[in-house]
Amino acid sequence: MKRLFDIILSFLILLILCFLILIIALLVRLLIGSPILFIQPRPGLNEKTFSIYKFRTMTDERDLNGELYPDFERLTLFGKFLRKLSLDELPQIWNVLIGDMSFVGPRPLLVDYLPLYNERQAKRHNVRPGITGWAQVNGRNAISWEEKFELDIWYVENQSFWLDVKILFMTVKKVFISEGISQDGQATMTKFEGNKE
Repeated sequence: MKRLFDIILSFLILLILCFLILIIALLVRLLIGSPILFIQPRPGLNEKTFSIYKFRTMTDERDLNGELYPDFERLTLFGKFLRKLSLDELPQIWNVLIGDMSFVGPRPLLVDYLPLYNERQAKRHNVRPGITGWAQVNGRNAISWEEKFELDIWYVENQSFWLDVKILFMTVKKVFISEGISQDGQATMTKFEGNKE
């Protein structure tokens, strides 16, 4: 039932928002540059890697050594606006339609993190990753990695259709009040470097 829900809802949203998506794509091209999309490999269900799609929010500015500037320096004003309203996530609806992701599930993190998880944290890959999830509506990027993983695992162990519906409604509220977008002093969140123990 969840997969059918994802297919129907993602198709309808893409149909309804196609003009908005095209306008954002044009503005990203004009205000930030090419490429329009940020594409990155992420681990999905059973740790199978897929390409996640987002609208680009940062420039590719580099220092004299060719190294990228820190994220907060490359994040543009228009990029901040897209992130504040979660509009940069719209291309992920395509990920949902083709089955890489679900609307609700643990957020897909970096492939580099896979060897850093302990056995319990690795359970987050027992379900499809989501555009939003239990951790996102309970702190998003403003909570610690340990708290985020515990919330993800709680979702995996307690998932249901009605919990998904609750999370979707909570997500709409979070987007409107722009809560938990980033950690203090970070463009999003600090890098996960493994468990303390």
